[in-house]
Amino acid sequence: MDEVVTAQACRRRSEEHASAKEMLVRKLVYYIAATLDGFIAGPDGADPTGPDGFWPIPDDYLHHLVAEYPETLPGPARQAFGITDEGSRFDTVLEGRHSYEVGLRAGMTDAYPHLRHLVFSRTLGDSPDPAVEVLATDPIATVRELKRHDGKDVWVIGGGALAGALYSEIDTLIVKLAPLTIGAGIPLFGRDAAFAPRTWRLTDHTVLDSGALFLTYTHAQTGDESA
Repeated sequence: MDEVVTAQACRRRSEEHASAKEMLVRKLVYYIAATLDGFIAGPDGADPTGPDGFWPIPDDYLHHLVAEYPETLPGPARQAFGITDEGSRFDTVLEGRHSYEVGLRAGMTDAYPHLRHLVFSRTLGDSPDPAVEVLATDPIATVRELKRHDGKDVWVIGGGALAGALYSEIDTLIVKLAPLTIGAGIPLFGRDAAFAPRTWRLTDHTVLDSGALFLTYTHAQTGDESA
């Protein structure tokens, strides 16, 4: 009887250890704003929330960002709100050249000085900012290397082309769903994404009075794809 109890206790500790280890695994998170019809930007790729954008930011949306995702706000916005909290979710941000150039056009060579900032481009050349790493390497290989190291989760900010290239590596989707449609634009995973169905589990959601939703999906593991 004692042997059975001991075996059960050992198995329980092993399961708890495996669960804790899984929680510590660094994840790739695609945290992105999208319209109801699945676009992350208009046809020109400009910032949809910028001065000339098609989605004015509602107050409750902004307050939710400040409270829950402070590290995803650009440096100037963090200064304006007096945010010093480094955040608990991300310590690294990845983006493609087109997404990075949105910030450059706004006069920001490093929009996220509080995060490790990696930009993937084969044409950008030297980095405009010493704190920004410009990489011409395979983004999948880079992400797999990042996942092997300790740290907070890694945030893919976009654009769609980079998200499409990293499609198979994304562990979590956090979609900031805007209550509007635009008819045409850049899709969630870019214009050149391959057809590759994946199953996602809704693990968290927040509905704001303005109509915006924050939807968190975790990729279903192998064996759960039909669930």
